[in-house]
Amino acid sequence: MSAADGLLPAARVAVAPEYKRRPAPQPIDLRLDANEGSPPDAAWLARALAGAGSVAQYPTAAELEAELAERWGVTPDRVVVTAGADDAIQRIVSGVIEPGRAAVITRPTFEMIDRDVMQAGGEVRAVPWMQGPLPVGAMLSRLDGRAALVCVVSPNNPTGAAAARAELAQLWAGTARAPVVRLLDAAYAEFADDDATAWAIEQPATVVTRTFSKAWGLAGLRVGYAVGDARVIGWMRRVGQPYAVARTSIAVALAAHRERRAATEATARAVRAQRASLAGVLTGLGAQVVPSEANFVLARPGGRGALVAQLLAGLGIAVRRYDGHPELDGWLRIGCPGGAPEVGARVERALRAAIAPEALLLDMDGVIVDVSGSYRAAIALTAESFGVRVTPEDVRAAKAAGNANNDWTLTHRLVAAALGRAQGVPTLAEVTERFERLYQGENGVAGLRHRESMLIDRGALEGWAARMKLAVVTGRPRADAERLIRERGLEGLFGAVVCMEDAPVKPDPAPVELALRRLGVSSAWMVGDTVDDVAAARAAGVVPVGCVAPGEAPERARAVLLGAGAGVVIDRLGELREILP
Repeated sequence: MSAADGLLPAARVAVAPEYKRRPAPQPIDLRLDANEGSPPDAAWLARALAGAGSVAQYPTAAELEAELAERWGVTPDRVVVTAGADDAIQRIVSGVIEPGRAAVITRPTFEMIDRDVMQAGGEVRAVPWMQGPLPVGAMLSRLDGRAALVCVVSPNNPTGAAAARAELAQLWAGTARAPVVRLLDAAYAEFADDDATAWAIEQPATVVTRTFSKAWGLAGLRVGYAVGDARVIGWMRRVGQPYAVARTSIAVALAAHRERRAATEATARAVRAQRASLAGVLTGLGAQVVPSEANFVLARPGGRGALVAQLLAGLGIAVRRYDGHPELDGWLRIGCPGGAPEVGARVERALRAAIAPEALLLDMDGVIVDVSGSYRAAIALTAESFGVRVTPEDVRAAKAAGNANNDWTLTHRLVAAALGRAQGVPTLAEVTERFERLYQGENGVAGLRHRESMLIDRGALEGWAARMKLAVVTGRPRADAERLIRERGLEGLFGAVVCMEDAPVKPDPAPVELALRRLGVSSAWMVGDTVDDVAAARAAGVVPVGCVAPGEAPERARAVLLGAGAGVVIDRLGELREILP
């Protein structure tokens, strides 16, 4: 046995939570879960990077610190540039917290503060602050001889609540005789109604942390800084790495500070407008919303936060979830990046679709009716009639690959691929004709369609129809779709039935968009069993709900559908009653 077999971390490391973002199984193209800002344009960024100098030399932040000192009217020894505001906060905590010392904070707040204090061996004394005035009295009541740090994040993350300057002044006055460092984390100050930085840095034993990650749109460069009491700044230099920020990052931040202040202010104005509009939409949808002065909105959509986050992911939008959090379970934090107006419009439309859909669109095959013994069997038997063996796994793989909504063309593709370029490859018309004879039946022989069975009863559909409009979006020919509706007693339930003849087949969004127009709605969910159903719904701005088709391995089907972008996946259509609003 080697000595390494008994290797253990320090006790505080063993209990420290790991910071990591929850990965979404769906494809995401709009990340609103980390409060990142809108980036500068590529041409400007390229010019700024060109001024970084030699990457073979260690960096110095002296020039940037001097400019920031001038910006705030202080001497350079009162500014330190760090690897994001996170690094600045960690240095402050490391400089003043040790076993036997405590930090007074609010909760919920920026989670890294808790983590830093615990890793330094200190005690966290948290006071509840969700919204409204800063709880000054409660914070002061937690002070004693062991308190070494008082922290206020304003605007607060994750709530967006902001402390009024008078409240900060009251708290600072109450701690004036205590040997504590006062930390004001102002990472979101650019978006607030009032920026208290200039006031705070003139107070003794006070440090303000700022960042280029949010309003400046440079989160990937990891540049932040602290400004304030020279003694504390000196401690921060001692405990931090000597070359914490890369030359490239310093060069871009310096260029941004010199050249993009007006652009940053414009971004902040756009964020405020986007934030107000988003809060209004959420309130109108019945969600509980915390008044925010940051670049995000914290909302609780009727206790369905986790589900709403999944449904938004189905539309390619990531928001921050707080599953299991003692104060924030069921809440969502939704970033407001500013930028193009269509971004805000997309988010608002997605929220309406996720929280309050006007309609429910249903694929027919594999959702309303079991076709494992009809259409799926017809594919294999048709191929066999041409001398080609097609297994259920072949069909499953082809469906998972996409562009396989039309079973006639899918069968022709599988047959042609097996026969290659050999003479006698049948035409699509020939394959279709043979497929239809098997499916429809002939000469008194019942067709495979008679093997189909219902996967949902009329009563369930009637219940949903009483709450929202229903439509069928299917790749079936109209005659087949209408016959099934008639024979299964489903007449009068669907406000629209979109079939093969009406629009290009899925994954094209056209049939989904046509269903919306025929119903006269703009927000909906769509339930389908294939990646083509999911792709069509996403492209049309409709929430995609995956459904495991009969005969499919549930875990494999769920992974395929989520990977294609389904917000959630159900095992059968009846499970919708558990998640529909």
